[in-house]
Amino acid sequence: MSNGATIITFIILSFSLSLILIMKKDSLPPSVKRPLALLALVMISFSFVLLIYSFLHSV
Repeated sequence: MSNGATIITFIILSFSLSLILIMKKDSLPPSVKRPLALLALVMISFSFVLLIYSFLHSV
């Protein structure tokens, strides 16, 4: 896979995880909710960094 395809795949996966966590927040036990939310936050933040990097790198 090319670098751009890898970045797009990671962005889609991180947003999908966040969406699933938002949709299933009532059915998750509290001991699992916080670590998954932190993981999703880190992944979304890294996705934005990769997105900005790919825009700046392509110019």
